[in-house]
Amino acid sequence: MGAKDGFLKYKRELESDRDRNQRVKDYNDIHIPIKPETLNNQAARCMDCGIPFCHQGCPLGNIIPEFNDAVHRKEWGEAWDILRSTNNFPEFTGRICPAPCEASCVLGINKDPVAIELIEKNIAEKAYENDLAKPIVPENRTGKTVAVVGAGPAGMAAADQLNQAGHEVTLYEKDQKVGGLLRYGIPDFKMEKWVIDRRVKLMEEEGVNFATGTEIGKTITADEILSKYDAVVLSTGAQEPRDLKIKGREFTGVHFAMEFLGEQNRVVSGERKDENPISAKDKHVIVIGGGDTGSDCIGTSNRHGAASVTQLELLPKPPQQRAQLNPWPEWPMTLKTTTSHEEGAERVWSVLTKEFTKDDKGNVKGLVLVDIEWKEKDGRMQFVEVEGTERTVPCDLALLAIGYTGPKLNGMLEAFGVEAMENTLPKSKDYQSTNSKVFLAGDMRRGQSLVVWAISEGREAAVKVDEFLMGKSNLPRKDKSFFENVEDAEFCE
Repeated sequence: MGAKDGFLKYKRELESDRDRNQRVKDYNDIHIPIKPETLNNQAARCMDCGIPFCHQGCPLGNIIPEFNDAVHRKEWGEAWDILRSTNNFPEFTGRICPAPCEASCVLGINKDPVAIELIEKNIAEKAYENDLAKPIVPENRTGKTVAVVGAGPAGMAAADQLNQAGHEVTLYEKDQKVGGLLRYGIPDFKMEKWVIDRRVKLMEEEGVNFATGTEIGKTITADEILSKYDAVVLSTGAQEPRDLKIKGREFTGVHFAMEFLGEQNRVVSGERKDENPISAKDKHVIVIGGGDTGSDCIGTSNRHGAASVTQLELLPKPPQQRAQLNPWPEWPMTLKTTTSHEEGAERVWSVLTKEFTKDDKGNVKGLVLVDIEWKEKDGRMQFVEVEGTERTVPCDLALLAIGYTGPKLNGMLEAFGVEAMENTLPKSKDYQSTNSKVFLAGDMRRGQSLVVWAISEGREAAVKVDEFLMGKSNLPRKDKSFFENVEDAEFCE
């Protein structure tokens, strides 16, 4: 490595954030770019360890020590070539990935891990800044055609790879713009949408066709796509939100998180000309769900001018440090405090929602809660209600951020001749569905997951499609030893 003692000389540093009292007045990126010399020092912290566990932690298998070394040497072209060989969209993952690579960093055993995500983001930005991120147009075309349905990160990655293999690719998207939850879920203060537009422009120049505002079963049928294309990739995500089946769920003011976040992103982009129909202004907001989506609801509610924001979590409060039964290099089950939390929110753990209350007009006005205690019983952790803790808290707006159960049950899978399992996920073997012409990728295949996993899924599905069309594939694929081997059975059941 460029500096063998860098991990001893330099402490971990990240981008600083704009003042919280100012940033809640807009939806712009909250981060202040890091100084070049600081970034250089952060890259120098990479240890050149004998076994880079960061590779195992990254679903894409990014070649991390090598691009860290290149950044330390200020060889941005080399760093970009290394990074793009495994990751189609480092400008996305460098902003919004929870960085499982950092959780597996060897330096993280007894020090703060290398700032891999920050370095990745800056490699991508330097590539665009220095005209290194140029369109790569395939020299030869195979004459084969592929339809990719769903333009989130999995679909975009599959389309990008298949286009590079020389196939004619059309990416279908029901929304008016490309990106999926990258565009209509993640707030602009975490990733501004010009980042997506910039990449889409590059893909168009490389030959990918985009058909936005096109929904299967409405503007085009599955039969039309099956007859027109040699292969199809379905990557429409896990769009069926998990509901909260308690009394009062039907009251006005109880919404799924993505109804709230998606409309706000449309307002910010100008796609929606009026205000968000779900407003948190001057309201007591309850966010149910302790994950990143819940955190995004907090940040957006604060920007609306909520009277108060409270986030509820069924599970106990995580520890500040790794527990004894959660050793490195496992994912650390520790307390995560986001920039949205820092902007203002009360967080309540080990609490169960009982029922919503309403006013005389049918609007939600309160939420009945009770504390719970987790206990082990018959080898499983179960909760019991704590007697005497039931109470009603003010709630003018409730946002359900408790995950997704699987792909939307709208008949699309059946239309493409794809069978589903009992858990509603489609059956697949090596990314191929029960219809040999139809392949699957992303959250609709594996269930709700990370953006970095979606990109990995798109890349791996592209390999299988290429093999199906050509008999073999020269597309890169990650060493399967790093994968969760979910394809061992005849179908994933």
